[in-house]
Amino acid sequence: MSIVTVQLGQCGNQIGFEVFDALLRDSQSSHGLCCKRENEAYQASCKERFFSEEENGVPIARAVLVDMEPKVINQTLSKAAQSGRWKYGQHACFCQKQGSGNNWAYGYSVHGPRHEESIMNLIRKEVEKCDSFSGFFIIMSMAGGTGSGIGAFVTQNLQDQYSNSLKMNQIIWPYGTGEVIVQNYNSILTLSHLYRSSDALLVHENDAVHKICAKLMNIKQISFSDINQVLAHQLGSVFQPTYSAESSFHYRRNPLEGFKDPALYTSWLEPVNAFNVWKTQRAFSKYEKSAVLVSNSQFLVKPLDMIVGKAWNMFASKAYIHQYTKFGIEEEDFLDSFTSLEQVVASYCNL
Repeated sequence: MSIVTVQLGQCGNQIGFEVFDALLRDSQSSHGLCCKRENEAYQASCKERFFSEEENGVPIARAVLVDMEPKVINQTLSKAAQSGRWKYGQHACFCQKQGSGNNWAYGYSVHGPRHEESIMNLIRKEVEKCDSFSGFFIIMSMAGGTGSGIGAFVTQNLQDQYSNSLKMNQIIWPYGTGEVIVQNYNSILTLSHLYRSSDALLVHENDAVHKICAKLMNIKQISFSDINQVLAHQLGSVFQPTYSAESSFHYRRNPLEGFKDPALYTSWLEPVNAFNVWKTQRAFSKYEKSAVLVSNSQFLVKPLDMIVGKAWNMFASKAYIHQYTKFGIEEEDFLDSFTSLEQVVASYCNL
């Protein structure tokens, strides 16, 4: 089952590169700590999911790169090609020479509709290359204008055109003290739109990843490259191929028996359905033993409530609203976003 990755904006493209690089480095290593047959099955599954083979044997990422400025995409294409291990498709990227000015409305209402046909055609061509297509993995930030605005627009289009395919958005939660003055506006507009069009949001907080770099990895001068590599490691371990107990050499996601304590879960969800386990004998990234947890829990209630509160305080004083209304996003759109996200917070608080 193949996954098409859509990398949006500076953040999405830089993280996307690190994810593909981590996945291929892992799959090509021989350290697997398992038998040769298992290792070969693991490698084949990983490559089929994220890469297609070119004639000369260099894997090509199943990805579409989108940005409204060429600099980051050119750097990303060059880094992948220079690695010698893999590369992006020659015609798998779309960029322009004018950015979105950290304005969600400009990305969503101007760039999105203007370039919709070109972007969706690139995605369609990538999907058609898959023998067995399972869904989209969309990497984007919430704070800026391109990743957030065009990301929300593209996800909405994917929902319309590929309603039966999984759409998972990996979103980067902005620093609490970010440099973008309107990041809270951009974030609530992004989240409220993705809430309606995405099947799942996989959230990483910049502050939490920064803390990992500082306290667990002991990095003194933390760069975006350090943060992106931590994110890539976490995402790679999430997408690591796994196999069922019934068939050691058939790699797939397979739910096994989980924790049975009902106190761990909301009352309307049976424990057997609430916690699923997938296993593999194959080590990931040279770790002899490793585990990764993906949870749908209350941990985002506090940061979500905080970001909604900050955006509301700005909105109540009409700060920077004109930057959005001039591109067609009205005050009613903000109010709809606030209402939608406040309902999300209330629902999670009642779990």
